[in-house]
Amino acid sequence: MTSAVDPAPAGAMSGLFGRGLLYVAVASVPFLSAVVVSPVLAYQLGPRGFGLMAAAIAVHQLLLVVSIVGLDQALVLQRAEDGDDRAARGLIAAGIAIAAATTLMAGVAGPLWSRALGFAGFDGLVLATVLWTLPAVTVQLTLALLMAQDRLRAFSWVTLLSTVGSQLVGLVLLFTVGKTAEVYAWGGVGGQVLAMAVGVALTRPDWRGLVDVPVFRRSLQLGIPLMLAGLSAIVLSAGDRLVIQRLLGPAETGRYQVAYTVGFVAVTVLTLTGHAWGPRIAAVRDDAERWALIGRSRDELYRALAPIILGVVLGAPLLLRLVAPSSFEPTRLLPVVLLVVLSAVPVVAGLASSRALITARRTRPLAVATAVAAAVNVGLNLLVVPAWGLVGAAAATTVAFTVQAVLQRRALPPGLVWPRTPARLQVGLVGVAALAAASVLLPQDAGWIAVRTGLAALCIPWVLHGLRRARRAPAA
Repeated sequence: MTSAVDPAPAGAMSGLFGRGLLYVAVASVPFLSAVVVSPVLAYQLGPRGFGLMAAAIAVHQLLLVVSIVGLDQALVLQRAEDGDDRAARGLIAAGIAIAAATTLMAGVAGPLWSRALGFAGFDGLVLATVLWTLPAVTVQLTLALLMAQDRLRAFSWVTLLSTVGSQLVGLVLLFTVGKTAEVYAWGGVGGQVLAMAVGVALTRPDWRGLVDVPVFRRSLQLGIPLMLAGLSAIVLSAGDRLVIQRLLGPAETGRYQVAYTVGFVAVTVLTLTGHAWGPRIAAVRDDAERWALIGRSRDELYRALAPIILGVVLGAPLLLRLVAPSSFEPTRLLPVVLLVVLSAVPVVAGLASSRALITARRTRPLAVATAVAAAVNVGLNLLVVPAWGLVGAAAATTVAFTVQAVLQRRALPPGLVWPRTPARLQVGLVGVAALAAASVLLPQDAGWIAVRTGLAALCIPWVLHGLRRARRAPAA
């Protein structure tokens, strides 16, 4: 049921858009640093090498989701329900053990799956990708507990070590050892190992969690559907690149990755926002207040999203030329950026419904919805990429995100009074999307790029005003 609900508690809203946004800012560092590093990699590796690196990252994300089994979400909810850290620390230990086993199995089977995914074989790049798994899982689990404990400084240090540190090590190796995707990937592994050591020291995993069967079983009941949803989400978000690599080759994959990096800014930040807000939403134990908080925060994100969509599309011509050389053909990538950034609208809707389902421990519908959306994404990509190329891939992914949001909304508990998004806000989003689409038709010469960039800069204070408004808004 969709209806008006009781207002969200003012303190909770202030927490989400106050200290909660500090966690979002820190959690966004990996993406922001990737935006800075991507131009360097694009110039140094070229379209083919950059495409191989993108494919390796997609495989890494797949292994990460399989290994973590949703335990990062489970330990946040477990801690909120228990009011202490004991069981949550035990879940970190269990997650480390699972990640070690997954790494071993993926390495043994590497020669079988590496060629099928377009790699040259089980070479150094694939080996580095596999060995990346254990430290990355450990880091993600420790970050989840640090966020739940509200230890912002420790959370920040581990995040910086695992991202900026890894990238710096990779770049040093890139310029001193060899300009290949394999060399850069090994640098990433080294940085993650350092971050893992710091994260373990800060959270002190409780190895008794390996034999705490009741907690582990309950966590897997929550986490396995989340893992399946995560696997489908990898296909949903990265399946287009794997299809492009298979059908059009690594060079086109590299071009698509550049456009996707620029356009996916909004989606990435919003997804990180959903994760960062998870502990604060889970801490609201009254169901009615929690639904109201989720609905209110969703609408405030929609308000912030409008200038983000417009600003990203207006600034994309300059950004594309900054992050990649002319061999990436940036002029034809602007429609791809538009379609990718528009997918942020259904992503916000999906984040709200997924948070409601997770806090209610109803994660199976998430797995089903994401699996269906992933199948739609791959099917549409296989259908449209041969004819429409990169634009078709971006359109297919946007449609798939919409399918996911609709299915998750329909899976909410029958008696739940779900907050409506105001009609005025919906109309405003449609208008901004239409304006952004129209701007794609403008020329991309130097003069027009300067005009576009100036208009994009004006969207920044618009976003900041919306965030300040959300933080100060009364509960009523």
